[in-house]
Amino acid sequence: MINGKPGSFVEWEETVNPAIRNDPLWKFMAYPKALFVYELTWADCEYLLKDERGKTVARQLIRSVGSIGANIEEGFGRGFGKSYAYHMRITLGEARESRGWYWRGHNLIPENVVDHRLQLLGEIIALLTTNIKKQKDYKEK
Repeated sequence: MINGKPGSFVEWEETVNPAIRNDPLWKFMAYPKALFVYELTWADCEYLLKDERGKTVARQLIRSVGSIGANIEEGFGRGFGKSYAYHMRITLGEARESRGWYWRGHNLIPENVVDHRLQLLGEIIALLTTNIKKQKDYKEK
C-alpha cells in the first residue's frame, strides 16, 4: 500500500468491484491494465495540478488514459468484426497519446513514476497491437 492506496496491480485488483472483475472483458488483460493505469493517473494528476503549466497536461492525460478503457468497453460491447477492430485501433491511439502526455509532464512527475507509467502503457500497446492483428487475421480466414 502507498498512502493508503494499492501500490501494485495485484493489490489494486483485489479492490476492484466484483461486477467489473467477473465480466468476461476482464480476461482481456489490456482492460484491467487500462483501469489500473487510470487509477494511477488519477493520483499522478496531483503532481501536475501543483503547477499552472501542468494543468493542461493533467486534463489531457486523464482524458486520454480514461479513453483507453472506455474504448475497450465500447468495442467489446459491439461484438467482434469491423466495429470491434475499429475501436481497438482508436484505443491504441489513445494509449499512444497517453504515453506522450506522460512524457510531456515528466518535468513535474517523479522520474520513477513516469518510467512505470510508460512501461505500463507500453504493455497495453503491445496487447492491443496483438489483438488488432488477431482481428485482421480472423477476418482474412
